Amino acid sequence: MTSYVNVPEAAATPAAPPPRPPARDRYFDFLRGLALFRVVLYHLMGWAWLPLAFPSMGVMFALAGNLMARSLKRPAVQVVRGRLRRLLPPMWLLGAVGITGMLAQGWGPDSDGHPAWWWGHLLFWVVPLSDPPYAADLPGIHHVLGDNWGANLAEPLWYLRAYLWFVLLSPLFRALLRKLPWPTIIAPVALCALLEFADLGLPERIDSALTDFATFGACWILGMAHQAGVLRKLPGYLVPSLAPLVMALGYWWAVHGGYSLTGDTELDAIPLAQALWSLGAVLLLLHISPSWETWPDPLRRWDRLITLLNSRAVTIYLWHNLCILVAATVWDDLWSVDALAGAAPFLNSSWPVLVVTWLLIGVCVGCFGWVEDVAAKRRPRLWPV
Repeated sequence: MTSYVNVPEAAATPAAPPPRPPARDRYFDFLRGLALFRVVLYHLMGWAWLPLAFPSMGVMFALAGNLMARSLKRPAVQVVRGRLRRLLPPMWLLGAVGITGMLAQGWGPDSDGHPAWWWGHLLFWVVPLSDPPYAADLPGIHHVLGDNWGANLAEPLWYLRAYLWFVLLSPLFRALLRKLPWPTIIAPVALCALLEFADLGLPERIDSALTDFATFGACWILGMAHQAGVLRKLPGYLVPSLAPLVMALGYWWAVHGGYSLTGDTELDAIPLAQALWSLGAVLLLLHISPSWETWPDPLRRWDRLITLLNSRAVTIYLWHNLCILVAATVWDDLWSVDALAGAAPFLNSSWPVLVVTWLLIGVCVGCFGWVEDVAAKRRPRLWPV
């Protein structure tokens, strides 16, 4: 209890330092940083086994749901407004750059044959309740940017669309979790199964949004349930026993759908398998949830990098696809340099492209990342470590 007894100024107790964030946040920050790195690695390398090794999207949605549940201790309208304020400005900046470039290359109202709809769909660049429009077949910029760059620019936006819907529905999720916690967690998986086995004949915009909601909704709600203490009420042996069975069921369904560790069919192409595998993995990761008062020794050296990844998570995610395309385009052009004719093994390697990609992501963080600070009502910082 704070004492209000007057004491001489010289003898006054020094002001206490600001409260530190909960120790478990270090674990969550580590998971979020690892998820971002895995997303970039997968989109460049395309290794089919990576989503099994670490289901980044399920983890990111679960961590976001956990944070949302913590924030909902305040009035729901205030929390939702705050989340949207943090989410949308980085997307608006991406749209301002991307739409300007697409317009400069001839994209416009007549591109898809429906001028009126084109203008209306542009509003999805303001509030992404559905997929924003983009030019799918634009030529690139010689030696700098590959063809179809508009599609690469817009590809990550499905995540923001799903995130937006989860944020808007979180007050409802919280109310349902209080009454029916496990049916609420399982409901998106049941919806995913329905979409897998039944053709509902939905329009493409609705079907894609509903599929993403069903695939990752359980992870978001599970993150909220973890914050609410639902997992702590379970016997300690139950989650380690049940989660591997859920993951095994997801893997079995993935193989049934044509997935293999070395094949061309992605786990993302089989939503029910993705939903089950992600749910099981997130269950295990949340069950572990160590409380790190300090970083473990192997991670201590990565403290500044993990801080940067978390501080600029939205910027990194939005711009990484374009950075991969630029890096790959520049790297491919090295084949035309005669002096490098004998360096085929080096030029064929994707690892240097990964390094160039992260250098370009660093440039984007420096150029565009400050918007995340402005959106959060913080002083803009160039390199927030």
